[in-house]
Amino acid sequence: MSEMKIKRALVTGGSGDIGSAISKALASDGYYVYVHANSNLKKAEAIVDEIKLNGGNAEAVQFNICDQKATQAMLDEILKEGPIQILVNNAGIHSDVVMAGMTTSQWHNVIDVNLNGFYNVTQPLLLPMIRTRWGRIINMTSVAGEMGNRGQVNYAAAKAGLIGATKSMSQEMASRGITANAVAPGIIAGKMIEDTFDKESIKQLIPMGRAGTPEEVAELVSFLASEKSSYITGQVISINGGMA
Repeated sequence: MSEMKIKRALVTGGSGDIGSAISKALASDGYYVYVHANSNLKKAEAIVDEIKLNGGNAEAVQFNICDQKATQAMLDEILKEGPIQILVNNAGIHSDVVMAGMTTSQWHNVIDVNLNGFYNVTQPLLLPMIRTRWGRIINMTSVAGEMGNRGQVNYAAAKAGLIGATKSMSQEMASRGITANAVAPGIIAGKMIEDTFDKESIKQLIPMGRAGTPEEVAELVSFLASEKSSYITGQVISINGGMA
């Protein structure tokens, strides 16, 4: 069980490469972290075990963010322990193909997870967060949402939608002591890029000549979740090694 004195964080997609790094960073910062998984609960539980071994507080939770009723039910259980004050909307998928060859399911699945899932998780947590007069909402978007990317019309549309949502939420929540910001990673090492970018293409695309690491993204999220970022809201902060 979590302690009420400890700020509580939820990281969706916490079992993935970036999500796990964020979960570990927030736990290291002293927050009680809910590590969310959709299908890979064992991975989330392994991350929780690692956090606890390092003296942190965490637990794994499993639900499909596209299922509004299931999401609401799990969030109701979490909220029994108190409000979530740090929300990292990190869960996402991509299904890449040029628009001319894109199927209806490829469009809807990507929009559903990346955008509708964001709504399903975020909306129920807002009033409890508002009552505390302190909160951090951090939405993981992408360089694709800012620049576009061939073969990712669906993904770019969803991530651009998150940017608009972030900017609007920041205006709604600012007077309540709650910030809302977006983090836009570029090419980050991990499973999502293994079959997409080789070392040569990375050198050509990125001025720094390398992929970023999940830990570098996590450090940025850690800062945005902290008191140090209290006057930063409504921003899209890129972390992409200098991509234009």
